[in-house]
Amino acid sequence: MKTKKTANALEIIHRRYYKGKPDRLASLKRERVNAKIARELYALRVRNKMTQKQLASRVGTTPSVISRLENADYTGHSLSMIQRIAASFNRQVDVKFVSIGGKRHSMTSSR
Repeated sequence: MKTKKTANALEIIHRRYYKGKPDRLASLKRERVNAKIARELYALRVRNKMTQKQLASRVGTTPSVISRLENADYTGHSLSMIQRIAASFNRQVDVKFVSIGGKRHSMTSSR
């Protein structure tokens, strides 16, 4: 079967590196989750006009920990640390379990 020609870079990348490769697709999903967590933590801190040092002091950690959490490549996110950060801004963490079929089940942290 001949592949349809495209100039769309994302389609080309998907076809070349991800299509038919479930391990790579799973890895991509994990990386997207890590990047989303990092972006949301960064946005929450910036919206509240805080430096990494100020936030670290507020939640009882170091600025380097906050920096790592805000790094899209970081893979060691701790739910308890994310909850501490959320609580320091009077927020809560909402965890969702999503089936492959797309049906959602959610669980909200009461912290």
